Amino acid sequence: SIYMKILLTGGAGYIGSHVLLSIIENGHEVVVIDDLSTGNKNLIPENIKLINTNINNSEKISNVLAEENFDLLLHFAGFIKVEESVQNPNKYFKNNTDNAIKLFETCHKHNLKNIIFSSTAAAYGNPRNNNSITEDETLSPLNPYGESKVKTEEYLLNNKDKYNSIILRYFNVAGADPELRSGLISDTPTHLIKILSEVAIGKREKISIFGDDYNTKDGTAVRDYIHVSDLASIHLEAAKYLLEKKISNIFNCGYGKGYSVLEVINTANEIYDNKIMFEYNKRRPGDSEKLISNVDKLHQHINWKPKFDDLKLIIKTAVEWEKKTDEKNL
Repeated sequence: SIYMKILLTGGAGYIGSHVLLSIIENGHEVVVIDDLSTGNKNLIPENIKLINTNINNSEKISNVLAEENFDLLLHFAGFIKVEESVQNPNKYFKNNTDNAIKLFETCHKHNLKNIIFSSTAAAYGNPRNNNSITEDETLSPLNPYGESKVKTEEYLLNNKDKYNSIILRYFNVAGADPELRSGLISDTPTHLIKILSEVAIGKREKISIFGDDYNTKDGTAVRDYIHVSDLASIHLEAAKYLLEKKISNIFNCGYGKGYSVLEVINTANEIYDNKIMFEYNKRRPGDSEKLISNVDKLHQHINWKPKFDDLKLIIKTAVEWEKKTDEKNL
Protein backbone atom coordinates (compact mmCIF):
# COMPACT_ATOMS: atom_id res chain seq x y z
CA SER A 1 0.00 0.00 0.00
CA ILE A 2 0.98 3.61 -0.54
CA TYR A 3 3.22 5.41 1.99
CA MET A 4 2.44 9.05 2.62
CA LYS A 5 4.15 12.00 4.20
CA ILE A 6 1.44 14.37 5.36
CA LEU A 7 1.32 17.98 6.50
CA LEU A 8 -1.68 18.26 8.83
CA THR A 9 -3.07 21.63 9.95
CA GLY A 10 -5.42 21.72 12.92
CA GLY A 11 -4.11 18.40 14.22
CA ALA A 12 -4.81 19.41 17.82
CA GLY A 13 -8.48 19.97 17.04
CA TYR A 14 -11.39 17.57 17.32
CA ILE A 15 -11.45 16.06 13.84
CA GLY A 16 -7.78 16.71 13.09
CA SER A 17 -6.64 14.76 16.15
CA HIS A 18 -8.68 11.70 15.08
CA VAL A 19 -7.18 11.92 11.60
CA LEU A 20 -3.77 12.11 13.26
CA LEU A 21 -4.48 8.81 15.09
CA SER A 22 -5.51 7.26 11.78
CA ILE A 23 -2.34 8.46 10.04
CA ILE A 24 -0.11 7.08 12.82
CA GLU A 25 -1.96 3.74 12.97
CA ASN A 26 -1.51 3.29 9.25
CA GLY A 27 2.23 3.91 9.45
CA HIS A 28 2.37 7.19 7.55
CA GLU A 29 4.59 10.14 8.45
CA VAL A 30 3.11 13.41 9.66
CA VAL A 31 3.96 16.93 10.81
CA VAL A 32 1.27 18.97 12.57
CA ILE A 33 0.66 22.71 12.37
CA ASP A 34 -1.66 24.12 15.03
CA ASP A 35 -1.64 27.44 16.88
CA LEU A 36 -3.60 25.83 19.75
CA SER A 37 -6.13 28.69 19.72
CA THR A 38 -8.94 26.14 19.91
CA GLY A 39 -6.92 22.93 19.71
CA ASN A 40 -5.56 21.01 22.70
CA LYS A 41 -1.92 19.99 22.95
CA ASN A 42 -2.86 16.90 24.98
CA LEU A 43 -4.40 15.38 21.87
CA ILE A 44 -1.04 15.22 20.08
CA PRO A 45 1.18 12.22 20.91
CA GLU A 46 4.61 13.23 22.24
CA ASN A 47 6.65 11.82 19.37
CA ILE A 48 4.78 13.87 16.76
CA LYS A 49 6.39 17.06 15.46
CA LEU A 50 4.11 20.00 16.27
CA ILE A 51 4.72 23.44 14.81
CA ASN A 52 2.88 25.94 16.98
CA THR A 53 1.88 28.65 14.52
CA ASN A 54 -1.07 30.07 12.63
CA ILE A 55 -1.53 28.91 9.04
CA ASN A 56 -0.91 32.48 7.86
CA ASN A 57 2.71 32.43 9.07
CA SER A 58 4.26 31.94 5.63
CA GLU A 59 7.82 32.22 6.86
CA LYS A 60 7.57 29.48 9.48
CA ILE A 61 5.59 27.22 7.14
CA SER A 62 8.00 27.83 4.25
CA ASN A 63 10.84 26.62 6.48
CA VAL A 64 8.99 23.39 7.24
CA LEU A 65 8.15 22.86 3.58
CA ALA A 66 11.76 23.47 2.55
CA GLU A 67 13.02 20.89 5.06
CA GLU A 68 10.48 18.18 4.40
CA ASN A 69 9.07 16.74 1.24
CA PHE A 70 5.34 16.28 1.80
CA ASP A 71 3.02 14.32 -0.47
CA LEU A 72 -0.07 16.20 0.57
CA LEU A 73 -1.65 18.80 2.82
CA LEU A 74 -4.61 17.90 5.00
CA HIS A 75 -6.14 21.23 5.95
CA PHE A 76 -8.38 21.24 9.04
CA ALA A 77 -7.39 24.44 10.82
CA GLY A 78 -10.38 26.76 11.02
CA PHE A 79 -13.09 28.23 13.21
CA ILE A 80 -16.32 26.24 13.31
CA LYS A 81 -19.01 27.98 15.35
CA VAL A 82 -22.07 29.01 13.38
CA GLU A 83 -23.43 31.43 15.98
CA GLU A 84 -20.06 33.10 16.51
CA SER A 85 -19.70 33.52 12.74
CA VAL A 86 -23.03 35.34 12.62
CA GLN A 87 -21.82 37.71 15.35
CA ASN A 88 -18.29 38.11 13.98
CA PRO A 89 -18.17 37.34 10.24
CA ASN A 90 -14.78 38.98 9.68
CA LYS A 91 -13.04 36.61 12.08
CA TYR A 92 -14.35 33.73 9.93
CA PHE A 93 -13.48 35.18 6.53
CA LYS A 94 -10.01 36.13 7.70
CA ASN A 95 -9.12 32.74 9.17
CA ASN A 96 -11.20 30.25 7.18
CA THR A 97 -10.77 31.92 3.78
CA ASP A 98 -7.89 34.40 3.60
CA ASN A 99 -5.49 32.46 5.82
CA ALA A 100 -6.33 29.19 4.07
CA ILE A 101 -5.58 30.70 0.65
CA LYS A 102 -2.33 32.11 1.99
CA LEU A 103 -1.39 28.63 3.25
CA PHE A 104 -2.24 27.02 -0.10
CA GLU A 105 -0.10 29.57 -1.92
CA THR A 106 2.82 28.96 0.43
CA CYS A 107 2.49 25.22 -0.22
CA HIS A 108 2.33 25.76 -3.98
CA LYS A 109 5.58 27.75 -3.91
CA HIS A 110 7.24 24.70 -2.41
CA ASN A 111 5.66 22.35 -4.93
CA LEU A 112 3.11 20.89 -2.53
CA LYS A 113 0.01 20.78 -4.72
CA ASN A 114 -2.14 17.97 -3.34
CA ILE A 115 -4.71 19.26 -0.87
CA ILE A 116 -7.54 17.73 1.10
CA PHE A 117 -9.81 20.46 2.41
CA SER A 118 -12.29 20.20 5.28
CA SER A 119 -15.50 21.77 4.12
CA THR A 120 -19.01 21.52 5.49
CA ALA A 121 -22.62 20.66 4.77
CA ALA A 122 -23.36 24.20 5.98
CA ALA A 123 -22.38 25.11 2.41
CA TYR A 124 -25.78 23.83 1.26
CA GLY A 125 -27.90 26.05 3.54
CA ASN A 126 -31.50 24.87 3.28
CA PRO A 127 -31.37 22.69 0.19
CA ARG A 128 -34.38 22.77 -2.11
CA ASN A 129 -34.27 19.01 -2.39
CA ASN A 130 -35.71 17.83 0.89
CA ASN A 131 -34.43 14.27 0.76
CA SER A 132 -30.69 13.82 0.63
CA ILE A 133 -28.18 16.24 -0.82
CA THR A 134 -25.79 15.43 -3.66
CA GLU A 135 -22.52 17.28 -4.24
CA ASP A 136 -23.93 19.23 -7.19
CA GLU A 137 -26.71 20.80 -5.10
CA THR A 138 -26.64 24.63 -5.35
CA LEU A 139 -24.56 26.12 -2.56
CA SER A 140 -26.42 28.72 -0.48
CA PRO A 141 -24.92 28.91 3.00
CA LEU A 142 -27.08 30.53 5.70
CA ASN A 143 -24.19 31.80 7.81
CA PRO A 144 -20.70 33.31 7.47
CA TYR A 145 -19.14 30.04 8.69
CA GLY A 146 -20.58 28.15 5.71
CA GLU A 147 -19.82 31.05 3.40
CA SER A 148 -16.17 31.23 4.51
CA LYS A 149 -15.75 27.54 3.59
CA VAL A 150 -17.50 27.98 0.24
CA LYS A 151 -15.16 30.85 -0.66
CA THR A 152 -12.16 28.60 0.07
CA GLU A 153 -13.69 25.83 -2.04
CA GLU A 154 -14.12 28.35 -4.87
CA TYR A 155 -10.44 29.26 -4.68
CA LEU A 156 -9.43 25.60 -5.07
CA LEU A 157 -11.95 24.98 -7.86
CA ASN A 158 -10.79 28.09 -9.74
CA ASN A 159 -7.16 26.99 -9.51
CA LYS A 160 -7.30 23.41 -10.72
CA ASP A 161 -4.23 24.10 -12.84
CA LYS A 162 -2.28 24.77 -9.62
CA TYR A 163 -3.73 22.21 -7.20
CA ASN A 164 -5.18 18.72 -7.09
CA SER A 165 -7.77 18.97 -4.36
CA ILE A 166 -10.36 16.86 -2.65
CA ILE A 167 -13.06 18.89 -0.96
CA LEU A 168 -14.79 16.93 1.79
CA ARG A 169 -18.13 18.32 2.95
CA TYR A 170 -18.71 17.03 6.46
CA PHE A 171 -22.18 16.53 7.82
CA ASN A 172 -22.55 16.42 11.64
CA VAL A 173 -19.45 14.93 13.17
CA ALA A 174 -19.92 13.32 16.58
CA GLY A 175 -18.60 10.74 19.03
CA ALA A 176 -15.05 10.02 20.15
CA ASP A 177 -12.24 7.58 19.50
CA PRO A 178 -13.54 4.21 20.83
CA GLU A 179 -10.24 3.77 22.71
CA LEU A 180 -10.75 7.27 24.18
CA ARG A 181 -7.41 8.64 22.98
CA SER A 182 -9.20 11.68 21.61
CA GLY A 183 -12.55 13.42 21.56
CA LEU A 184 -14.11 16.84 21.56
CA ILE A 185 -12.68 19.33 24.06
CA SER A 186 -14.50 22.66 24.20
CA ASP A 187 -15.29 25.22 26.88
CA THR A 188 -18.23 26.56 24.93
CA PRO A 189 -19.52 23.59 22.93
CA THR A 190 -22.12 24.00 20.22
CA HIS A 191 -22.33 20.29 19.22
CA LEU A 192 -25.56 18.62 20.32
CA ILE A 193 -23.98 15.28 21.28
CA LYS A 194 -21.20 17.00 23.24
CA ILE A 195 -23.71 19.05 25.24
CA LEU A 196 -25.87 15.98 25.75
CA SER A 197 -22.79 14.13 27.11
CA GLU A 198 -22.26 16.87 29.68
CA VAL A 199 -25.87 16.44 30.81
CA ALA A 200 -25.45 12.65 30.94
CA ILE A 201 -22.53 12.88 33.37
CA GLY A 202 -24.13 15.64 35.47
CA LYS A 203 -21.80 18.42 34.38
CA ARG A 204 -24.71 20.40 32.94
CA GLU A 205 -28.31 20.45 34.07
CA LYS A 206 -30.22 20.30 30.81
CA ILE A 207 -30.01 20.71 27.07
CA SER A 208 -31.68 23.40 24.97
CA ILE A 209 -33.41 22.44 21.75
CA PHE A 210 -33.24 25.42 19.41
CA GLY A 211 -36.52 25.42 17.48
CA ASP A 212 -39.53 23.12 17.71
CA ASP A 213 -41.36 24.50 14.67
CA TYR A 214 -39.22 23.26 11.78
CA ASN A 215 -40.96 21.44 8.96
CA THR A 216 -39.69 18.03 10.14
CA LYS A 217 -41.38 14.97 11.67
CA ASP A 218 -41.23 16.32 15.24
CA GLY A 219 -40.51 20.00 14.59
CA THR A 220 -36.82 19.78 15.57
CA ALA A 221 -33.91 20.11 13.13
CA VAL A 222 -32.63 16.99 11.35
CA ARG A 223 -28.95 16.14 10.86
CA ASP A 224 -26.84 13.33 9.46
CA TYR A 225 -24.43 12.28 12.24
CA ILE A 226 -21.14 10.58 11.32
CA HIS A 227 -18.73 9.10 13.86
CA VAL A 228 -15.48 11.06 13.95
CA SER A 229 -13.30 7.93 13.57
CA ASP A 230 -15.19 6.95 10.40
CA LEU A 231 -14.72 10.47 9.08
CA ALA A 232 -11.00 10.17 9.86
CA SER A 233 -10.66 7.00 7.81
CA ILE A 234 -12.37 8.69 4.84
CA HIS A 235 -9.46 11.16 4.82
CA LEU A 236 -6.86 8.44 4.50
CA GLU A 237 -8.71 6.74 1.67
CA ALA A 238 -9.30 10.10 -0.02
CA ALA A 239 -5.58 10.84 0.28
CA LYS A 240 -4.70 7.57 -1.49
CA TYR A 241 -7.25 8.37 -4.20
CA LEU A 242 -5.79 11.85 -4.65
CA LEU A 243 -2.19 10.65 -4.90
CA GLU A 244 -3.02 7.80 -7.27
CA LYS A 245 -5.45 9.64 -9.56
CA LYS A 246 -4.20 13.24 -9.24
CA ILE A 247 -7.70 14.51 -9.96
CA SER A 248 -9.78 17.00 -8.02
CA ASN A 249 -13.14 15.99 -6.62
CA ILE A 250 -15.80 16.83 -4.05
CA PHE A 251 -17.34 14.29 -1.67
CA ASN A 252 -20.04 14.43 0.97
CA CYS A 253 -19.10 12.71 4.23
CA GLY A 254 -21.99 11.26 6.20
CA TYR A 255 -24.00 8.07 6.59
CA GLY A 256 -26.89 9.18 4.41
CA LYS A 257 -29.51 9.16 7.14
CA GLY A 258 -30.99 11.83 9.35
CA TYR A 259 -31.95 12.05 13.01
CA SER A 260 -33.86 14.91 14.58
CA VAL A 261 -32.55 16.61 17.71
CA LEU A 262 -35.37 15.01 19.67
CA GLU A 263 -34.55 11.53 18.31
CA VAL A 264 -30.93 11.93 19.40
CA ILE A 265 -32.01 12.95 22.91
CA ASN A 266 -34.56 10.12 23.09
CA THR A 267 -31.90 7.62 22.00
CA ALA A 268 -29.58 8.89 24.74
CA ASN A 269 -32.42 8.60 27.24
CA GLU A 270 -32.87 4.94 26.31
CA ILE A 271 -29.21 4.38 27.24
CA TYR A 272 -29.08 6.62 30.32
CA ASP A 273 -32.45 6.00 32.00
CA ASN A 274 -34.10 9.28 31.07
CA LYS A 275 -31.38 11.39 32.71
CA ILE A 276 -31.25 13.87 29.84
CA MET A 277 -33.46 16.85 30.68
CA PHE A 278 -34.23 19.27 27.87
CA GLU A 279 -36.13 22.47 27.18
CA TYR A 280 -37.26 24.18 24.00
CA ASN A 281 -35.73 27.46 22.95
CA LYS A 282 -36.14 29.69 19.92
CA ARG A 283 -34.34 28.91 16.68
CA ARG A 284 -30.74 30.03 16.31
CA PRO A 285 -29.80 32.33 13.43
CA GLY A 286 -28.05 30.49 10.63
CA ASP A 287 -29.35 27.00 11.43
CA SER A 288 -30.55 24.77 8.58
CA GLU A 289 -33.76 22.78 8.92
CA LYS A 290 -32.59 19.46 7.55
CA LEU A 291 -29.24 18.22 6.21
CA ILE A 292 -28.89 14.61 5.08
CA SER A 293 -26.04 13.51 2.84
CA ASN A 294 -26.26 11.54 -0.34
CA VAL A 295 -22.98 9.57 -0.16
CA ASP A 296 -23.28 7.56 -3.38
CA LYS A 297 -20.41 9.46 -4.98
CA LEU A 298 -18.09 8.88 -2.03
CA HIS A 299 -18.75 5.12 -2.11
CA GLN A 300 -18.33 5.05 -5.88
CA HIS A 301 -14.82 6.56 -5.80
CA ILE A 302 -13.35 5.89 -2.37
CA ASN A 303 -12.54 2.52 -0.86
CA TRP A 304 -14.30 3.15 2.47
CA LYS A 305 -16.79 1.33 4.67
CA PRO A 306 -18.13 2.81 7.89
CA LYS A 307 -17.36 0.90 11.10
CA PHE A 308 -19.27 2.98 13.64
CA ASP A 309 -22.56 3.68 11.89
CA ASP A 310 -24.69 3.39 15.01
CA LEU A 311 -26.24 6.34 16.86
CA LYS A 312 -26.07 4.58 20.24
CA LEU A 313 -22.37 3.87 19.78
CA ILE A 314 -21.72 7.47 18.74
CA ILE A 315 -23.47 8.73 21.88
CA LYS A 316 -21.76 6.20 24.17
CA THR A 317 -18.24 7.05 22.94
CA ALA A 318 -18.99 10.77 23.39
CA VAL A 319 -20.24 10.24 26.95
CA GLU A 320 -17.30 7.98 27.89
CA TRP A 321 -14.88 10.62 26.59
CA GLU A 322 -16.73 13.29 28.57
CA LYS A 323 -16.32 11.20 31.74
CA LYS A 324 -12.62 10.76 31.06
CA THR A 325 -11.92 14.44 30.37
CA ASP A 326 -14.00 15.50 33.36
CA GLU A 327 -11.91 13.29 35.66
CA LYS A 328 -8.64 14.43 34.08
CA ASN A 329 -9.67 18.07 33.89
CA LEU A 330 -8.58 18.36 30.27
